[in-house]
Amino acid sequence: MTTRTATVTVTWPEANARRLSRQHVYPDASSEAGFSAPGAVGAMLGAHAQVMSAAELSVGLRADGLTRTGVRTALWTDRTLVKTFGPRGTVHLLPAGDLPFWTGALSAVPTGTGPFAKDARMTPDQVEAVVTAVADALTGRELTIDELSDEVVARTGPWAGDPVMPAFQAMWPRWRQVLHLAGHRGALCYAPNRGRKATYTNPGSTPLPGPRALAALVERYLHAYGPATPAHFAKWLAAPKRWADELFASLSSAGAIEEVAFEDAGAAWVVAGDTAFPDGPVRGVRLLPYFDAFTIASQPRERLFPGVAYQRALAGGQAGNHPVLLVDGEVAGVWHQRRSGRRIAVTVEPLTPLRPAQLRALEEQVERVAAVLEGKAELTVGKVTVGAHA
Repeated sequence: MTTRTATVTVTWPEANARRLSRQHVYPDASSEAGFSAPGAVGAMLGAHAQVMSAAELSVGLRADGLTRTGVRTALWTDRTLVKTFGPRGTVHLLPAGDLPFWTGALSAVPTGTGPFAKDARMTPDQVEAVVTAVADALTGRELTIDELSDEVVARTGPWAGDPVMPAFQAMWPRWRQVLHLAGHRGALCYAPNRGRKATYTNPGSTPLPGPRALAALVERYLHAYGPATPAHFAKWLAAPKRWADELFASLSSAGAIEEVAFEDAGAAWVVAGDTAFPDGPVRGVRLLPYFDAFTIASQPRERLFPGVAYQRALAGGQAGNHPVLLVDGEVAGVWHQRRSGRRIAVTVEPLTPLRPAQLRALEEQVERVAAVLEGKAELTVGKVTVGAHA
């Protein structure tokens, strides 16, 4: 490992190697050993869980011997994981022990007026009333969205139930626009499904004070994805860039973070004193699923998705819509899986031909994917014909 200062440039291979090591994608001698499910989720700053099978794979690939059943046990039986609304208002798995920190930080991130028409919006008082109603209705209970909607309307007033939110082929009640905000405030998280219906409950967690939680969030983000700029952080959170600039400036003044020079990005930040980086790039083949946290958060994106990978593996510049093949730590292809019973048909499309040793490593990766998903994989190397997020 080499130690850097602000007068020395941190290269992309060094930064990328450290990120991959700390998330156990390419573990090395400095990596934590034996990640548990919450440890793996914490290392990547939340597992995107809009597609639960992808979240299970993201977590399982970072932990030793963990399968999808183990992830589900951690979530619904041991309750060491919680499913709720995380960064960008999207559904994530988060470590249950970290929930006060997450809710404190996310509820302190400024939000805009939202995408809703003027006559559909809610006043600040109405927002507070709905969040309070959600918290009260879910305390000690598990409710479906329809049951929760009835409770919210009964506790706040008919205005909350006005069908003013366009949603697929229907209209949702007004209060639904702050569902993710209720999660960010710690009033709501997911509970086990009731049949095919999602249910919600109150996690009973008190958010940490906003300034303290935001400082911790920046430090954890920089530990996982640094060096990074305020613009990178703002994009990851879907937060205003000016606000992120001011937050980083205040933490820099307090000595919590320090500036380094990052190749292609200019001035960037790391946690104060955290300036050791691997001496060389990573080597090897890895598979990552849809919406894996590493591919979404790692910047600059054009370095992680070099050349033709930027067009093939991104959807209009948006990461996560394609499962990706990593070769030596950078995106070098896409892949797709189709399950039938225990059989998992895996098609991998490398963007350049793989050497024999890389093909053998790919076979091992496919076997590991199958082990996490508790199935038997069959590998085909060829064109992936399905589109993004298929």
